[in-house]
Amino acid sequence: MLEINHVTKRYGRKNAVDDLSLRLESGRLVALLGPNGSGKTTLMKMIAALASPTAGSITLDGVPVGLKTKAQVAYMPTEAYFFGYMSARDAGKYYRDFFSDFDMDKYLAALEREHLDPKGKIRTMSSGMVAKVKLALTFARGSRLVMLDEPLNGIDIVARERTLEAIQENRGEGRTMIVSSHLVDELETMIDDAVFIKDGALVAAGDAKALREKHGMSIVDMYMKIYGEGAALNA
Repeated sequence: MLEINHVTKRYGRKNAVDDLSLRLESGRLVALLGPNGSGKTTLMKMIAALASPTAGSITLDGVPVGLKTKAQVAYMPTEAYFFGYMSARDAGKYYRDFFSDFDMDKYLAALEREHLDPKGKIRTMSSGMVAKVKLALTFARGSRLVMLDEPLNGIDIVARERTLEAIQENRGEGRTMIVSSHLVDELETMIDDAVFIKDGALVAAGDAKALREKHGMSIVDMYMKIYGEGAALNA
């Protein structure tokens, strides 16, 4: 269980995350929704213990996030994080050295399924190919909490479909998966929960089916109402 209690992250005078509280149960696929700049990445980095809250607390199964929880959290950022010399195999070795739960055989099998050469230099790959390598690395870990930051950005429609398939294939009982995106229409049919963030603050969150019934509209329509029209959802 992930619990976020009154978390604020301030950069100078701006709150990237503003007094946000949220509770996520284990075994759920969660869409973290909002346009660019809404605070999604900052929140995920704090959950991954890559940034510290200015105020508030985050716990995973009752343990404050930090060194003790890093082994339970796999985070895939949007930015490139490979050294220029790395081949796909080198990236796997790098992960194996850092994460005891990394399964090299599973990683190499995923590369083979995607027709990616383990000897291929990552710097020469297309953005879609790099996205596949990043997903393969992340899902080759045995982490109970997996976070994917905008995994559908910058890839073609074929790579996008394969990314969605990989998310479905790697979800499972006891594993919580948080996927941040502003491409909500791609995620709606597969998610268990939806979390809407605007200007760093929580707008709405909960079971996706319950949210649809409560507000009488799809998750996509809720997104359009919140961010397109700038309107509040009915209480």
